[in-house]
Amino acid sequence: MFSTTKYSSLLTKGLIFILFNFPVFQAFSREGMWIPATLKNHAKDMKADGLQIPVDILYNEKGTGLNNAVVLFGRGCTGEVISPLGLILTNHHCGYGSVQGVSTTEKDYFANGFFAKNRAEEIPIAGLTVTFVRRMENVTDKILSGINDTIRGAERDNIIADRITAIAKEFSERTHLDASIKPYFEGNQYWVAITETYRDIRLVGFPPNGIGSFGGDVENWMWPRHTGDFSMFRIYAGANNKPAEYSSGNQPYHADQYFKINTSGYKEGDFTLVYGFPGTTEEYISSYELKEVYSITDPISIAARTRKLDVWSKHMTLSRDNFLKYTSKRAGVANGWKKWQGEVRGLEVNKAIEKKQAFEKSFQKWAGNLKEYPLAGNILAEMRAEAEAADPLITEDQYNKEAALGIELVAQGAAMEKMIGCFRLNLPDSTLRDTLNKVINSMGWFYKNYDHATDKDVFITLMVLYFTKCAAKLPEYYESAYKAHNMDIIAWAEDVYTNSLLVSADRLKKFASTVHTSDSIKLLNDPAWLLYNSINSVRKQRILPALKEYYTKMHYLNRLYMKAQMMKNKSKIFYPDANLTLRVAYGNVKGLDPDGPAKYSFQTTLGEVIALDDSTSDIFKVPKKLKELYYKKDFGRWGKNGVMPVAFTASNHTSGGNSGSPVLNAKGELIGTNFDRAFEGTMSDYLFDPKRCRNISVDIRYTLFIIEKFGGAGWLIDEMKLVK
Repeated sequence: MFSTTKYSSLLTKGLIFILFNFPVFQAFSREGMWIPATLKNHAKDMKADGLQIPVDILYNEKGTGLNNAVVLFGRGCTGEVISPLGLILTNHHCGYGSVQGVSTTEKDYFANGFFAKNRAEEIPIAGLTVTFVRRMENVTDKILSGINDTIRGAERDNIIADRITAIAKEFSERTHLDASIKPYFEGNQYWVAITETYRDIRLVGFPPNGIGSFGGDVENWMWPRHTGDFSMFRIYAGANNKPAEYSSGNQPYHADQYFKINTSGYKEGDFTLVYGFPGTTEEYISSYELKEVYSITDPISIAARTRKLDVWSKHMTLSRDNFLKYTSKRAGVANGWKKWQGEVRGLEVNKAIEKKQAFEKSFQKWAGNLKEYPLAGNILAEMRAEAEAADPLITEDQYNKEAALGIELVAQGAAMEKMIGCFRLNLPDSTLRDTLNKVINSMGWFYKNYDHATDKDVFITLMVLYFTKCAAKLPEYYESAYKAHNMDIIAWAEDVYTNSLLVSADRLKKFASTVHTSDSIKLLNDPAWLLYNSINSVRKQRILPALKEYYTKMHYLNRLYMKAQMMKNKSKIFYPDANLTLRVAYGNVKGLDPDGPAKYSFQTTLGEVIALDDSTSDIFKVPKKLKELYYKKDFGRWGKNGVMPVAFTASNHTSGGNSGSPVLNAKGELIGTNFDRAFEGTMSDYLFDPKRCRNISVDIRYTLFIIEKFGGAGWLIDEMKLVK
């Protein structure tokens, strides 16, 4: 396996670890994720940082802005249009799940990659969508008119929901596009987004894992990075260039707006801008809520997922079939696991809770005698009382979710509950069989990517954790089943995975083929369903109602707290927390100097990738063809002075959802694709530290090099617009 000692030695030898030998430059780390329609408020600052184009080119009410070249890719990533024929660039990890759906042991795109040689070879991806935001408008007055701050709970929510429905309908009818309205600043503002969603999306290019996920968990959320984390898709449209379901007759989407690609590179200090859909941040919460993240949810999730990932990794190395089943799931689970470790570290190093407490002390002094907004004076005291009461429940439920329901077979009990529901319909036997088979067929994706022997080992390791940490709060069935198996978790696991119908689709189909209305008892006694139902009942009856009440109260208090913070700092321009809506962040190309005095360079190279090559490691094994290209120095027009750049860092404020975001230069030209943050700065969802917070991007020249020289798909580059 890859040696972390080798990795560290490369750093210390100066391969990617560089002392102070950089030019002096003026650069800024800019906190903020700004609504594109408000960019005129930042034009002066952006120009001072280096922006060379009018902000109207980025976004304007005429509908000709570069926002029309940015898409919400799938359900939680960003992509960018890079040709007039609807070619989309996003991250390798954003395309991972889609590629798993079309990859087989015979067509193993994870091992070998995929680059279409022409449009006829592009592969349709069922269910994948991309969404454009055509325009945004502030509708706060329409939503909040006549609603005062003391109205809370269901009464307020119902009024707002009715208004959102009516106003969104009005926008849709007027524009003939989709309209969605979301809250900003904890519900103190509302904006409508006018959107257009395309549903015929096809795979065009996907480098093998040896490029697209090079470095795996070791390098994930770290700098330096050496990953070619990109993939390519194409949008297809129906008549009049409008969205349509898949059809062989659809044509590539004609893009009026797409990104020019700058191949000249960048230097440290250069202006950068990230356009995309950051997912979730909570920059303005209280110290009490931040403690829940730092002390409860993150540590519990890390502990449970460490155990699960260890088991999955072991089984994936034993079988290529298991690797294909679990590779996408593992990537998703590991991504959060590694990020939360950096988050905890960053919050600790930055004394984030202490900083929150210091602000709260200042806030309370200001709010105590505030006649203008008397509600502010009691907010923090109420928050503290609510949080302290809820913390034990949050702890218990986090173990329920990550340990007990982290076992796939147990979580799959939700599907069996649907089957049990079919029996309550009093259907004739033949109709019941048909109905059950439809439910079972809907589970096809789960069983395509499931191995019961792997999951049985997960059961054993997570049950040990669950029983250790939740001994005083175990569901009754868990205690009785444990005792019935002589307190032997291995024997218990053997029983569950031998006898449960949920272990395979074949068992379920065999049951459904001969089922009678009286056979529901077989499902009700299924050991996996009993495990699921037991914990689900506890959550539904005792935990979730209490937590719902807690979060409802905190939402109300956070809305008041957010409004009060903005009143206290009237001269400050606040940015809203991320909520998977279109945003702009800007900063500069910048290396990382988290603790000093040493400094990481702002760029990595292919030479460093080759130096990390390890034929015994799945995650550090460089593809043979890539090594050949390197040793021949066959970089084509993409290398510079015999060096092939791979990735770079900048000081833009990003979050989950910014995966795949275009990274632009001062002229609005594409220089890279955002894919990660540095470990030291992953706490930026709660606190932005300009010294540690860096976004990490694939250099567009490396992307083009892989497409042309490695993938042999130079025809794709011919449809792009390259500039210097």
